[in-house]
Amino acid sequence: MAITRLSLTDFRCYSDALLAPGTGFVVLTGENGAGKTNILEGVSLLAPGRGLRQATLSEMARSDGPGGFAVAAHSDGPAGAEIGTGTSAAAPERRQVRINGASASANALSERLAILWLTPAMDRLFTDSASGRRRFLDRLTLALEPGHAMHASRYDAAMRARNRLLAEPETADPAWLGALESGLAEHGAAIAEARARTIEALSARIVETPEGPFARAGLTLEGWQPAAGNAREALAAELRAGRGREAAAGRTLAGPHRSDLSVTHIAKCQPAQRCSTGEQKALLLGIVLAHADLVAERVGMRPILLLDEVAAHLDPVRRAALFERLATGGGQVWMTGTEAALFEGLDSTTSWFSVTDGRVERS
Repeated sequence: MAITRLSLTDFRCYSDALLAPGTGFVVLTGENGAGKTNILEGVSLLAPGRGLRQATLSEMARSDGPGGFAVAAHSDGPAGAEIGTGTSAAAPERRQVRINGASASANALSERLAILWLTPAMDRLFTDSASGRRRFLDRLTLALEPGHAMHASRYDAAMRARNRLLAEPETADPAWLGALESGLAEHGAAIAEARARTIEALSARIVETPEGPFARAGLTLEGWQPAAGNAREALAAELRAGRGREAAAGRTLAGPHRSDLSVTHIAKCQPAQRCSTGEQKALLLGIVLAHADLVAERVGMRPILLLDEVAAHLDPVRRAALFERLATGGGQVWMTGTEAALFEGLDSTTSWFSVTDGRVERS
């Protein structure tokens, strides 16, 4: 899968930008603050979720623009399509999606494209909050199981509604509360099971990968776990039993939103959060590269990779190894950097773009 045309209208620093990249490496170079990451963020919106920055939709609209924005693309591959997403000035926080000209849900994007990204902010993934690690795991899961997005959105909606009811126990309808818990249990069990399948398959792929410049990661789930047996019924029972405690806490305390992804440096038998910054970066890259191989094997298409400033944080040996690994695997890979010299050695099919003050030109 690949994006062969991308247009940005009133998005971030771009009033109007058009790129027509090839299906392999896509390199964006320019000074810091020129708008390179904004382009990657636009690509990331062609998948479910809030993009690589987790920003609000209104933040993405050009500050001196009309109030809305649009991101449109043509994707190649068996599931190729014309895809568009954006907002209007009248509804700056309401996301609209169109696929082949027809209105669609954001979750439907997962059936067209699988997109993964690494950004400098993710260098803190192993030391920051569990929510970031869950989002990372869910992005990996979504590439293998597109239905995961639907379960996640419906789970979140049911949990918010249940929390509101628990906050007003005197007026809460027990039947409605039970229905919400039933939905939470259904979608929560599906989320937990999909994550477990992803970790199992990805762990097997990582173990098969020879030790190299990118450390091999051991992956496990910690925190809340579904009870053995029927996960849906067990979670429903746990939610019913915990109503009083959760009403007092003001939040739901059982479910996959309480799980955490634990990562270990296999060779050192050391938790990722205790590894050096360079080792943590290598662990992340190893996970993403193994996952891309897994998706290619399971789905028949490699996911699109967005690697923001990845070359600047690697020594020359790891940088060359990364480019070689990516070239061998194939697929479309978008990378940003402040200078072209960081990408020395890429093949002649690479698409080069120069970014300057919100303008993009082929170079």
